[in-house]
Amino acid sequence: MTTQQPQHQWTELAQQLRIDSIRATTVAGSGHPTSSMSPADLMAILMCKYLRYDFDNPDNPNNDRFILSKGHAAPLLYAMYKAAGVITDEELLSLRHLGSRLEGHPTPILPWVDVATGSLGQGLPIGVGVALAGKYLDQLPYNVWVLLGDSETAEGSIWEAFDHAGHYTLDNLIAIIDVNRLGQRGQTELGWNTHAYAARARAFGWQAIEIDGHDLIEIDQAYSAALSINDRPTVIIARTKKGKGVASLEDLGGWHGKALKPDDEKKAIAELGGERHITIQISKPEEQEQPAATGKAKSLQLPTYEKGAKVATRRAYGDALKALGAAQPHVVCLDAEVNNSTYAEDFAEAYPERYFEMYIAEQQMVAAAVGLQVRQYKPFASTFAAFLSRAYDFVRMAAISRANIKLVGSHAGVSIGQDGPSQMGLEDIAAFRAVWNSTVLYPSDANQTAKLVAQMSDRDGVVYLRTTRESTPVIYGSNEGFIIGGSKIVRSSQKDQATVIAAGITLHEAIKAGDRLKNEGIIVRIIDAYSVKPIDVQTLHQSARDTKGNLVVVEDHWMEGGLGAAVQDAFVGTSNTPIYDGPQLRLIKLAVHNLPGSGTPEELLHAAQIDADAIVEAVKSQVRQPIGASA
Repeated sequence: MTTQQPQHQWTELAQQLRIDSIRATTVAGSGHPTSSMSPADLMAILMCKYLRYDFDNPDNPNNDRFILSKGHAAPLLYAMYKAAGVITDEELLSLRHLGSRLEGHPTPILPWVDVATGSLGQGLPIGVGVALAGKYLDQLPYNVWVLLGDSETAEGSIWEAFDHAGHYTLDNLIAIIDVNRLGQRGQTELGWNTHAYAARARAFGWQAIEIDGHDLIEIDQAYSAALSINDRPTVIIARTKKGKGVASLEDLGGWHGKALKPDDEKKAIAELGGERHITIQISKPEEQEQPAATGKAKSLQLPTYEKGAKVATRRAYGDALKALGAAQPHVVCLDAEVNNSTYAEDFAEAYPERYFEMYIAEQQMVAAAVGLQVRQYKPFASTFAAFLSRAYDFVRMAAISRANIKLVGSHAGVSIGQDGPSQMGLEDIAAFRAVWNSTVLYPSDANQTAKLVAQMSDRDGVVYLRTTRESTPVIYGSNEGFIIGGSKIVRSSQKDQATVIAAGITLHEAIKAGDRLKNEGIIVRIIDAYSVKPIDVQTLHQSARDTKGNLVVVEDHWMEGGLGAAVQDAFVGTSNTPIYDGPQLRLIKLAVHNLPGSGTPEELLHAAQIDADAIVEAVKSQVRQPIGASA
């Protein structure tokens, strides 16, 4: 191929990408061949001339990054990998088959895929995170290329990305919008109105270039212009035709997500000039530098707190994160304009070069965290627990991306008080428990919080820490250990008649209730279930055996899916949970049932029936006779 003229090479490769997209989807019997055909010319020139990537070393810090935001065009991506010589034609034709690495939408099971895509509106926001790493942390000259579909530009997350990329002047970010006019059910919102796309992008501070996405010269010139800009991001708005090159498919509705039948496949391939099996040599990055942010870890000096002092766990999170930043140069922090409430402001002040303000854009915050971890950084992203629900799709997809991110939700539960229900995260534990391979932590005091924040740093997957607004007593010494997957038995004796299980704010209510019950001759065991997922199954089982199956779970969360549900699940036999072999369970779940209003924390805990009064009554309903009473 090296002896051929560039334009001929580009044309031949583009046709091969179209043909291979058709071939793979026909064998699979499903997929999106026409969506893969429209940007083939764009991708052919990118591969032949502009992309700098060492396929033998995907972790090379100098590699350009490519993100396929329109993840349904996966056949095109896999055809590109075949053209690069890293997958075989045989593997290409395994698309969508059980056990194949070539799934219906890309995932990092392939070493050249950084993040999972397929839920539209995700690729560009994640690309912002990768570009932030490149410009401000790595300080390396690689570029981040993102191919978007025009339909996904209706997603608000895309415009959060345009906003933040413009704000941070990410000149290393190049977005390519494949404006093929047709979505799943018909024409897109803007159709071929590329001027409208350009005007919107320019309003966010981008360089916008409108081109014919099938004109090879215009594509080449646009890429060159994108690389010449050093003060803003670039978007290339390419007018294309869905199903380009096959008359029976080109710019026709009704073909989205449909594979061709074998007879139609043969005709289409013939119309495109027949099968090709071209292999091209992708240029490797010329630079072989190391990221500027690379540094050696130092010993960690966590903050400590005196027993009996009143400290909010959100305050302890800020203190611990600052300490972690001093010890680990790869720890970075993001916040959604509430860092004076989450106390991420301490990290921001100490390490401004590793702090990224995401403003009130929670989707972009989580997406940027996913992008930053692509480059091996350890992102902690914080906001009010209630507002992380806005970014839940990004959390879900982060798990599919096998991403390692740390999320912190403050101001959780009715205990926040007067702000009212719009600010109360009451569903967050349920939401994060439902995420694959997630970890959910809910500390009750400052020393515990600091120890758990330290462990979050090296924990794989999506790790969620729930913090409390109110200052609560420090009940553990600074030398106490807390392992993820463990719990703490705060009180126990051989005379325990019931077990009260709590976490966070309700643990302190449980301790108050324990004192009152003891005065009435009723002894209870109290478990601090700070690790909600994974939960300490063995301790729960043993306590249930020891206290005749009498369990009371109390939580500042909706009844569904929270700590109570996690405790229940611990007694359900599965492949991962041992069979419980004790007395029949008599489990009472105390949780928030009714929509709360405004009030003091004490008033709201009482109204929700999750305070010490409610715990006392629940235990009494299980334990009919105090110790020492006659039978």
